[in-house]
Amino acid sequence: MGLSSRTGWAGPPMPTSTRHRTTSARQHPFAPAALGGHRAADARRGTLDLRGRTPHRPAMASRQQQPSDAPADEVVEAVERFLRHLELERGRSANTLRAYRSDLHGMLAGLGSLADLDLAHLRGRLGEAHAAGIGRATLARRAAAARTFTAWAARLGLLASDPGARLSSPRAQNALPEVLREDQVAAVLEAAGSGAAEEHPEALRDLALLELLYATGVRVGEACGADVDDVDDGRRTLRVLGKGDRERTVVFGGPAAAALRRWRERGRPALARPGSPPALFLGVKGGRLDPRVARTIVHRAVSAIPGAPDIGPHGFRHAAATHLLDGGADLRYVQELLGHATLSTTQLYTHVTVDRLKVVHDQAHPRA
Repeated sequence: MGLSSRTGWAGPPMPTSTRHRTTSARQHPFAPAALGGHRAADARRGTLDLRGRTPHRPAMASRQQQPSDAPADEVVEAVERFLRHLELERGRSANTLRAYRSDLHGMLAGLGSLADLDLAHLRGRLGEAHAAGIGRATLARRAAAARTFTAWAARLGLLASDPGARLSSPRAQNALPEVLREDQVAAVLEAAGSGAAEEHPEALRDLALLELLYATGVRVGEACGADVDDVDDGRRTLRVLGKGDRERTVVFGGPAAAALRRWRERGRPALARPGSPPALFLGVKGGRLDPRVARTIVHRAVSAIPGAPDIGPHGFRHAAATHLLDGGADLRYVQELLGHATLSTTQLYTHVTVDRLKVVHDQAHPRA
C-alpha cells in the first residue's frame, strides 16, 4: 500500500497551525496542572530543582542526601526564578523546563555563589562533561542553556556581565540517523495488523498508534496527549498540541483511519474505567497512555522485523518525513506536518536516498 494512502497526503492544502491556544480552550497535555495520576507524579519527578527536590516545597535533609557539588542556595533560587520566567513569560513547556533544569545543573554544579560564575567555570564544566564521554549534541545544548541563563541574569542585574556571551558551543555532528525503508515499515504495520486480528484491546491500540505515528509524523508525546474528540473522521485529520503550545492539524489516510476506528469502537471501551480521561490512547489501567509505554510498543514492533534498525517513535516520525519527500512532497508541507518552526529543523529529519537523487538528476539535468 502506497505512502499517500497511509498519510492522506495529496499535495495542498497544507496542515493548519496556530500558536498559543488559550488554556481555557485546551490545556497543554504536558503541563503539570493538566496531568493526573501517574502522569502528574512523572511531571513532579521530572521538574525537580537543582537540589533534587520539588520546587516550592521544603526539602527534608534527613530523607535525601544532597550532592556534594550542588550549587549554593543563591544559585538554585536564581535558576528557579529563571525557569519561572521561561514558563510564565515565554510559554515554555514542562519538558523544556526539565531540559533546562538538567542542563543548568550540569553547568552550575559546584558554584559557591552567582558572583563566581564566569567563563572559566562554564568552560571547565563543558570540559569535564566532554572528558566523561558526553556527546557533542548534549554539550551544545548545555552551552546554549547556559548562555540563555547568563543573558537573562545579566539583564536583571544578577550578574555584573554576561560570561555566556563568549561561550562557544561544540559543533554537533550532523550524522544522518538510520531510517526505516518503506518495505520495513509495511512489514511492521502488517505484523501489527496480524496481531490485532483477534481484536485484543492492547493489540488494537498498538496497531492504531503505529499507523497514526507513521501516517502523520506526530511526536509520541503529541499522540499520547491527544483526546478522542481531536480526531475528525470525516476529514481524516487529527488536532495535536505541540512544542510551544502550537496547535496544528495533521492528516492521515485510510489504513490509519480504519485502525483508529477499530480501536475506539472495540478496544478502547475494554480498557476504559469510570475515571478514565478522554485520552485517545489508554493504558492497561485506564489512564492516558504514557509516552514511555508508547516507545516500548514501537521498539518491540520494529525489533521483530529482521534487518530493521533499532528505532523508536521518533524513528517513525523521521521515516514518515523521508518517505513523503521521496514521494514528491514539498519540504514546506513536511515542515508544517511535523510542526517545525523553521525549515532548517525539518532538514535535519530528512534523508534523501541515493536512488531518489539519481531519479531527480536524470529528470532534471540536461546532460544526465
